[in-house]
Amino acid sequence: MKNKANKPHSLSRRIVAQFCIFTLFISAIYCFFCLILLYNLEDRFIEREVAQEAEYLQTQHQQNGQWPNTRAAHMSVYFSENTLPVDMQQQFLAEPQRIEFYGAEGRHYHLYTLSKSENIYLVAEVSQKLLVRPIRDGVIQFFLICGGILSLVAFFIAWMLGRKTATPLKQLADLVDGVAPENIPKTFAHNFPNNEIGVLARTLENSMQQISKALEREKCFTRDTSHELRTPVAIIKNAVEVYQEKNHLHHPESSNAQINNSALINRISDAAMQMEQTVNTLLILAREEHNTESKTLIQLLPLVEQSILDHSYILNGKAVEVDVTNNCNTKIHAQSGMLKVLLDNLLSNAFQYTNHGEVKVDFLNNQLVISDTGLGIEENISSHITAPAVKGSQSTGYGFGLSIVKRLCEHQGWQLTVESNKGTVVSVLFANE
Repeated sequence: MKNKANKPHSLSRRIVAQFCIFTLFISAIYCFFCLILLYNLEDRFIEREVAQEAEYLQTQHQQNGQWPNTRAAHMSVYFSENTLPVDMQQQFLAEPQRIEFYGAEGRHYHLYTLSKSENIYLVAEVSQKLLVRPIRDGVIQFFLICGGILSLVAFFIAWMLGRKTATPLKQLADLVDGVAPENIPKTFAHNFPNNEIGVLARTLENSMQQISKALEREKCFTRDTSHELRTPVAIIKNAVEVYQEKNHLHHPESSNAQINNSALINRISDAAMQMEQTVNTLLILAREEHNTESKTLIQLLPLVEQSILDHSYILNGKAVEVDVTNNCNTKIHAQSGMLKVLLDNLLSNAFQYTNHGEVKVDFLNNQLVISDTGLGIEENISSHITAPAVKGSQSTGYGFGLSIVKRLCEHQGWQLTVESNKGTVVSVLFANE
């Protein structure tokens, strides 16, 4: 049973909630500005009416030399600050620049200065002319109802939008959540839209492909290890059994019962070295990350000579000559460890499958060439080696040497070519750095 505390939050619910909150916020701001606009329009109409009346009074005063009576009953002319209505007088004295005043019992005044020098004022008591203030509560209630309706509409839109947005995300989450390694999907990004979700899907697909390749490499590692270590282990066991048998004979005086202990120990030592080389090489290639060792210019010839010496035991009893050309006395930009692994596998493979003739090592145009006069390999195996690696490809049964060389070249970005007719020619073209 899943822990409720770790249960993921619904993305669609979050979208709905945040969209509704955003709508309420915008609606409140919109209603506030609408209310301010209504008040402002009301004041503008009143001020225009007062201004028109003031213009009439000033015109009459200029023509007749005296101030006429106002045409509107709610407007009055005052010839002194002290004669202004009592409920606005103190406000005016405190704020002489003010033109709008609130009086007692709901009265509302607008003031217009006819003459500053003579302190003559036109005052309009407009409480009966107000339209917005008497219905303010109704307007606010209307805005609240509209806000509620907008919230419902926003909820529906957000629900549709959240469903449309979250559905592919939910599908993607369900696709990758708790997937067993053996059931990792190979391709699925094309099923998602070409947007941020598609980018996420492609990234996850690439990551899963890398995981799948890593699992496949681990399988190859296990298979190759078990296969390649079987032979040297059998040699060691056989040598030990022979040694024990010969040293416990009931007739030690028989000359045929004597055993060359040195030869047996050498066989055990050679098998142990082969196992060590196999394990070290597989451990390098069983991981996705590259070796942390930096590439440098290294001498090729000493590594070739060392590799020949390390595997010379394979040529014991064989009429095989090893020819290393002067071209190998050069430098290669590579990792010494990786290059040594490459040489060990190529030379040990050539020595193993060449019974007579020659093994030649040459270097030309940044390309290492190792040829032998052995039996060669089958054409289908040769084409499999040089073909690009594909997802899910496995190591074949034609021997560990060339299989590991192929994977090593892919790991280092080197180009491998194998030709086999009468003998085998393996070429490795190093990348230009």
